[in-house]
Amino acid sequence: MLITIFGAKCIGIDAVPVRVEVDINAGIGIHMVGLADAAVKESLLRIMTALQVLGFRIPGKKIVINLAPADMHKKGSGFDLPIALGIIAASGQKELPRLGRFLIMGELGLDASVRTIPGAISIAELAKKEGFQGCILPAEAAREAVEFPGIDIYGVHHVQDVLRILEGNDPVSDLLARNLPGIDNPPATPAAANDYMDFSEIIGQESAKRGLEIAAAGGHNLIMIGSPGSGKSSLAKALAGILPPMDREEALLTSKIYSVAGLGDTREGLIRRRPFRAPHYNASLAAIVGGGNGDNILPGEVSLAESGILFLDEFTQMPRSVTEALRAPLEDRKVTISRLRSKVVYPASFMLVAACNPCPCGYYGEGNRCTCSVGQRLAYFGRLSGPLMDRIDIQLSKI
Repeated sequence: MLITIFGAKCIGIDAVPVRVEVDINAGIGIHMVGLADAAVKESLLRIMTALQVLGFRIPGKKIVINLAPADMHKKGSGFDLPIALGIIAASGQKELPRLGRFLIMGELGLDASVRTIPGAISIAELAKKEGFQGCILPAEAAREAVEFPGIDIYGVHHVQDVLRILEGNDPVSDLLARNLPGIDNPPATPAAANDYMDFSEIIGQESAKRGLEIAAAGGHNLIMIGSPGSGKSSLAKALAGILPPMDREEALLTSKIYSVAGLGDTREGLIRRRPFRAPHYNASLAAIVGGGNGDNILPGEVSLAESGILFLDEFTQMPRSVTEALRAPLEDRKVTISRLRSKVVYPASFMLVAACNPCPCGYYGEGNRCTCSVGQRLAYFGRLSGPLMDRIDIQLSKI
């Protein structure tokens, strides 16, 4: 008997449909086809153990599992749940009349619990686009997408919860993501009211604070040049607190990026706080811009800072290849990552806040404390090219 279950795979911040086809017929053995990676192939033992815990028998026949389209690589453990449901339905052990109405994803534990997966918001968006009645996701992942409009999102903790939904015999409103315990109301205040330093706590530095206010009002990139201990990092952290609140479109786009990266907010739905990302100056090119192998390309810091601030301290100490790679995102507000067989575009609309010293020793302009020669100072700032500095609208020096 052939059964089809609908799943999804994330490519960039968008999800594409994957059909999980399970056929049980005369023969012997379990066969999985469809360009599955090691994590998907290892799922078979997890699935069989979980089904036995639930009291289902493993058919002593040939089980063929196909992940279509067959020419697209499938990765991750999110296909555990649809494969398990396919085996249950194809073997006739349960009647699941609502199976084709939902897009289903989730990782299985050996005790048949359902564990979280990345990309919940993108999966919910695909389900709405493809006309599904709803999608069934692990409870933690469903919390990320609780505010996604126009579709029923169910959050499950156990395979038994999924069977309740698909059999359609019992009311399942308690499994809707908006009714799950632990869902908080979206915060009414911007990021300023939370973990960031308050702008009012900074005493003095009036000219620098004025520059930051202008940058926040217009979304301008800026660089602060000053001696060690002059307050550059504190000013950058305080800047996050005076940015305007995120609108719904910004919150949805930022949340999709974090969801795909596995960093979504499972308590409050969409991310409402503007991101503040501060990677180390020795971070690699892939960490800043994004990267990975094959079609497993993850977003970097420029995308994780979407609608927020990317703070780069010791800017002149960063590898030139990394600073020059920022030119395209600053200009195009997106980053394109190309590999041999794949190309992914991530949003990268952020405010760049850079900080550096005025010279290698850090004390140029502080009386006679500077020990650097003119050549050393020129070489120090020569690491930052003209095209890059042209993209930084506000330059504050000797703050």
